[in-house]
Amino acid sequence: MFCWSKSKRNSVAEEEPAAVIMSADTKKDGLTRAVLFDFHGVPMTCNYIAKWDQVQNFQAKPDDILIATYPKAGTTWVSYMLDLLYFGQEPSDRETSVPIYDRVPFLEIAFKSMPAGVDLANNLKTTPRIIKTHLPIQLLPKSFCEQNCKIVYVGRNAKDNAVSYFHMDRMTLIQPDPGDWSSYIQRYMDGQVIYGSWYDHVNGWWKKKQAYPNIHYMFYEDLVEDTGRELDKLCSFLGLTRSAEQKKKILLGVQFDQMKKNNMVNYSKFGLMDFNVSTFMRKGKVGDWKTHFTVAQNEVFDEHYKTKMKDSTLQFRTDI
Repeated sequence: MFCWSKSKRNSVAEEEPAAVIMSADTKKDGLTRAVLFDFHGVPMTCNYIAKWDQVQNFQAKPDDILIATYPKAGTTWVSYMLDLLYFGQEPSDRETSVPIYDRVPFLEIAFKSMPAGVDLANNLKTTPRIIKTHLPIQLLPKSFCEQNCKIVYVGRNAKDNAVSYFHMDRMTLIQPDPGDWSSYIQRYMDGQVIYGSWYDHVNGWWKKKQAYPNIHYMFYEDLVEDTGRELDKLCSFLGLTRSAEQKKKILLGVQFDQMKKNNMVNYSKFGLMDFNVSTFMRKGKVGDWKTHFTVAQNEVFDEHYKTKMKDSTLQFRTDI
C-alpha cells in the first residue's frame, strides 16, 4: 500500500507503512475508506501525510496564527471566530463565497480531489495567515515555534469528543469505517483512530504550553458556557481591541445554529461527506455523550480515564 501512487513516491510519507492498523475494504459513492497505519508512532492515513515533506518544511511567518486541536474539538468554531475577528469587520465576498476551509487551510490535509492544505497555506494572501492543524505536538513543523507564532489550542472533554469523532467518521467517506459505537469507543480509548490518542494529544500540547508562552489553551466547554468571555480572552491573547458592536456581530455569527446553516462554514460544499448520514456540525453541546454511553461503557471509560490522566494537571468538564 502506498500513498497516492508510486509515481509520486518522493517522501517518507509514501513509503510502505510498517504496520497497518485498519484496512479499507468498503466503498461508497466511488470513494474508498482509508487505511489506518502507524506513522511515526501515530495512527494516520495517506490523506494526511501524502505531502509530509512539504508540511514538515513549511515556513511559518512570525504573524501566522495556528489553530491546533484534536479532531472534533471546536476547530471550525474557533477558525471562524478568528476569521471574523481579523477579516469580518467589513462586508466582502469572502464571507459569502469562500468556504472556511479555504480561508483557514488545514495544513496537512492532502486529498487528490482538491488542493493540498500546505499549498493553500503557502498561497494565502491574508495578513495574518490563519492556519489549522490536528497534528500532535511532536509532529508540528518546527518553524511555528522558531518564528514565535501565536498558537490557539482547543481541547474538548474526551467523552463528547469521542461521540463527535464517531459521527464524523461515519459521514466522512474517506475516513476509516468506524464500525458500531461499541467497537469504536474501545478503539478510541486505545488511540487507534486518526491522530492517535486523545490523551497524548491534549497532554502533549498542555505540556508545550508550559514551555512556550505563545500558546492560548482554550476549552470547548468554556466556549459553550460563555462564548463572549472566551472571545475577550482570545482578543487579549492576540493583542486585539474590538468594539462592543464588533464583538456582538462576531458572537452572532459564531452561534452554533448560525454556523450550522451557513454554507461557507458548515462543510456542506466539501464534497467528501455524506450529509444523509450526519451533518458535520451536529449538536455542538456539552454532555451529548450521555445519549451514547451505556452505564457499563461509562464505568469502563472512567476507570481508563483515571489511569491515563493520573499524572496530568489538565481538567475537563463533561457537563456544564
